[in-house]
Amino acid sequence: MKRTFLSLCAVLVILASGCTNTGQSKTASATGDSNAEKDTIDTSSRAKKEATAAEVLSKKEVPVLCYHQIRDWKASDSKRAHDDIIPPANFKQHIKMLADSGYHTILPDQLYDYLNYGAKLPEKPIIISFDDTDLDQFTVAAPELKKYGFQGVFFIMTVSIGRPRYMSKTQIKTLSDEGHVIASHTWNHKNFTQFTDEDWAIQIDKPTKTLETITGKKVEYFAYPYGVWKPETLHKLKEHGFKAAFILSTKRDETNPLFTIRRIIDPGTYTAKNLYNSINKSFK
Repeated sequence: MKRTFLSLCAVLVILASGCTNTGQSKTASATGDSNAEKDTIDTSSRAKKEATAAEVLSKKEVPVLCYHQIRDWKASDSKRAHDDIIPPANFKQHIKMLADSGYHTILPDQLYDYLNYGAKLPEKPIIISFDDTDLDQFTVAAPELKKYGFQGVFFIMTVSIGRPRYMSKTQIKTLSDEGHVIASHTWNHKNFTQFTDEDWAIQIDKPTKTLETITGKKVEYFAYPYGVWKPETLHKLKEHGFKAAFILSTKRDETNPLFTIRRIIDPGTYTAKNLYNSINKSFK
């Protein structure tokens, strides 16, 4: 009887101990989960530190190329127009040279994250951009880029969409679906330095909405018509939803360098070697 009683007591002690340990385990687990959740929240809510203008300007520039029409020259084309019109054969040689030279195309988000947050880029990064919505950018340029696994940025002038010799909505959507970036180049190529108060809706907001409706994606990058800009209104582009903007080969703005990212035109008269040398000279 005494032995039975002692055995029963031992069992009760073991059970009590088990319940206590289980309770402690649950408490520890709950505390741990809470801390883990808190750590996750703290990490995700911690804002990235944006670079100062001086820090952006101190970073090595990434080459950005600019193209317009990709077609053979006509007798009616002026000598000056040969800079903006590159024959398809020349364009194909230049793109092949970039691939053979080890360049890797990046897109504006990658460039923005590099300049603003110090994100890493692939070796020999480059951006290939196109202005004005010309149809040959879809029929000639895009297939050539695809051949080498390249992607580009297409700055669309929305007044021209669907007109003869220009891209349609469907073609713009196709470029976006294939991984290229669709960006803004105003409604009708109005000079940015001549913007009136009304033009921020006409030349900026409405084209953004049009392109976002076509692609189903946010439009956050802009290229200035003729490459011209004025420092007094650069900040307004950010207010209207843009993360960065592209000029041509002039000096960047010291206050808003993200809104004056440099590009160079690849002239139709250049050989592939000319272009290679120009890239290395222009972006040191």
